[in-house]
Amino acid sequence: MDSKYNIHYTTRDRLLRAWEEAMDLVRKLEIWSRETEDKEVAKTFAAFAEDEALVAAKLFELLSERDA
Repeated sequence: MDSKYNIHYTTRDRLLRAWEEAMDLVRKLEIWSRETEDKEVAKTFAAFAEDEALVAAKLFELLSERDA
């Protein structure tokens, strides 16, 4: 697809997209952890949200370094 429409995604573009998607997943997992009645599943969602937040933080760090 890139070559057909002559679109070029930079490393920054990909980092930004990955960071946005990671942050979205953090939000969703946090919501699901609060809305889920099953305590074990809710706890798992909350733990996954924390793990994904670390991923998002690392992506943001990489993104910030490249914007400096």
